[in-house]
Amino acid sequence: MYAALWHILPGPIWLRVVTLTVLLAGVLVVCLTLVFPWLNSFINATEVTVKK
Repeated sequence: MYAALWHILPGPIWLRVVTLTVLLAGVLVVCLTLVFPWLNSFINATEVTVKK
């Protein structure tokens, strides 16, 4: 999968690296701002099942 993505991207190697870095940063921003808060609404952190 990563090789296919690498071959699809146009330009020289430095441009591919920059493009992949920007894409990765975008995915992380979307996860941190949308996905993880949405998942947090389903998880109740006050209910701990581990007892000491």
